[in-house]
Amino acid sequence: MNPRRELYTLVGADLLSNLGTRISVVAIPWLVLETTGSPTRMGLVAAAETLPYMLSSALATPWADRFGVRRTSIVVDAASAVAMAVVALAPWLGFGTLLVLVAIAGGLRGIGDRVKHVLFKPAAERAGVPLIRLTSAYDGLARGMTLFGAVLGGLLIDWVGLTPAIWIDAATFAVCALLIGVLVRPPAPTQPAPREPYLRALRGGFAYLRTDRTLLVMLIVVSASNMFANASVAVWIPLWVNEVLGDPAGFGLLLGVFSAGALLGNLLFTLVGTRLPGQAVFALGLALSGAPRLLALALSDDLVVVLVVTFLSGIGIAAVNPLLGAALYQRVPAALQTRVLGISGSVAFLGLPVGALLGGWSVALFDLGPALLVMSVACLVLTVAPLLFLRSGAGRPAPEPVAPTPA
Repeated sequence: MNPRRELYTLVGADLLSNLGTRISVVAIPWLVLETTGSPTRMGLVAAAETLPYMLSSALATPWADRFGVRRTSIVVDAASAVAMAVVALAPWLGFGTLLVLVAIAGGLRGIGDRVKHVLFKPAAERAGVPLIRLTSAYDGLARGMTLFGAVLGGLLIDWVGLTPAIWIDAATFAVCALLIGVLVRPPAPTQPAPREPYLRALRGGFAYLRTDRTLLVMLIVVSASNMFANASVAVWIPLWVNEVLGDPAGFGLLLGVFSAGALLGNLLFTLVGTRLPGQAVFALGLALSGAPRLLALALSDDLVVVLVVTFLSGIGIAAVNPLLGAALYQRVPAALQTRVLGISGSVAFLGLPVGALLGGWSVALFDLGPALLVMSVACLVLTVAPLLFLRSGAGRPAPEPVAPTPA
C-alpha cells in the first residue's frame, strides 16, 4: 500500500473514532437525563467514563506492547463498537449496567487512542511527512472533529432519535477497526522486543519519563493548562455569560470563537511550524492561551473585547499540542513509545477533573471577578514559569533508557 495512503487511512480512522466519541458525549448524558431525570446520575456516568479512560491510557499499555499495537487497536475498537451498541439498550438494562458499560467503553477508548497514536510515527516516517507537520495537522483536524461531532450529536438525536444515534457511534468504532485491519499494515519489526513482566514494563515507562526533564515539564504545564481550560468551560465562562449577557447563546459563541482561532492557528502552524523555534513557541502559546482569556473576562463587560481576546487565545493554543506530540515522538525510543505515550496522556489529562473543582471553589471563595483575576495570575505562573527553568538545549536527545531485560 502507498505509504501516504496508509498514513491518511490511519489518521482518518482515528478521527472517525473521535467523531463517534463526540456523538456519545452528547447522547449518553441525554440518555441518562431521559431515563432517570437526575443530574447527579449524569455526573456519575461522566466520571465512570473518564476515570477508566485515564487509568487505561497508562496502565494497559504494557499489555498493548505484548499483544501488538496494531492488533490491540483493532480489538479494542471492535470491542468499543459492541460496548456502545449495548449502551443503546441501557434503558432496559438498568442504571447500574449502564455505569459498567460506560466504564468499559471509556477504558477501551483510552487504550485505543494511545495505540493509534503510537502507529502515527512509523507511518509518517514511511510517508516522508515531518512529525511536527503531522501533529499540527492532526490537532487541527481533531479540534474540528470535536466541534462538528458535538453539533452532529445533537442533530442526530433530533433527526433519528437517541438510540439510533448511539448505534451510529458504535458503527464509527466498527468502521475504524475495519479500516486499520484491512488498510494499515506496518512492516514487522526486524528484531522483536523482548517480553517483560507487566510491572517491570510499566516501571520502565515511568522511569524513562522521570529521566527526561523537558518532557516531564511540558506535560506538567499542559496538565495545568487543561485544568484552567476545564474550569473556564465548566464554571467561569458560563457564569460570566449569565451575569453579563444573560443569554446562554453567548456561551456557545465564545466556545465557537475559541475553536475558530485554534483551527486558524493549526493551519498556520502546519505551514510554518517546521521553521519556528519550538521551545519559545510552546511557551508563547501557553502564555497566550490561558491568562489573557481570564483577564478579559475579569476586566471587561464588552463582548467584542472578550471575543477578540478569546480568538487570539485560540490561535495561541494551536501550537501547544503539536509541539508536545512531536517532542514525544522524537525523544522517546520506539520500544518505549506505547507505555510512555500512555502515561503522558494520563498526566496531561489529570488537570481536567481538578479544573472543574477549582472553578467552583474559586468563585465560592472570591466571587467571579476577583476569582478570575487571581486565577489569571495563577495560570500564567503554573503554565509558563516552569518552562523558564528549562535550558535552551531542550531539543537535545533525552538520556538513553536502560534496555529492557527479557522475562
